[in-house]
Amino acid sequence: MKLATHRVLCLLLVAHLLFHASHASAQFRSRQRENHAQATTLVRVVRVIDGDTIEVCCIAWKWESIRYIGINTPETHHPTKGVEAYGKEAAGANSRLVSGKTVRLEFDVRQRDRHGRLLAYVYLEDGTFVNAWLVEQGYAQVMTVPPNVKYQELFLKLQQEARTASRGLWR
Repeated sequence: MKLATHRVLCLLLVAHLLFHASHASAQFRSRQRENHAQATTLVRVVRVIDGDTIEVCCIAWKWESIRYIGINTPETHHPTKGVEAYGKEAAGANSRLVSGKTVRLEFDVRQRDRHGRLLAYVYLEDGTFVNAWLVEQGYAQVMTVPPNVKYQELFLKLQQEARTASRGLWR
């Protein structure tokens, strides 16, 4: 009887240790995600692809395409949609704003989209929040894709203001 009790106690101890190790590991992974989501990177814009996508140099020694989180602009290079109304204006505004400049990238929960592009909130050196500015000026509309929702409320507020003022694509 003593041997059976000893085995049960050992099994309970192992289960207890595994549970706490698993819990600690989950907490560590959660902290890693939070730290990564708050991480920022300085890069140089080498090309503006359209109103909501840029190419930058260099992240891990390579060029990367960056898709702005939380917004969508009319298409300029879509294979089936072609050039959409106000697409050239949005791309031009984005180009005037960021082309050739050093920008700061802020990441959210999900780092890449289904096309392999990095997803980021983009800031100029003077602090201008590019994603928000494009919405505020009416060049972009809100497009929230969970789990990247950090600035959703801000973007919705700015979009409503742009619509009310008939700015950009809301004319």
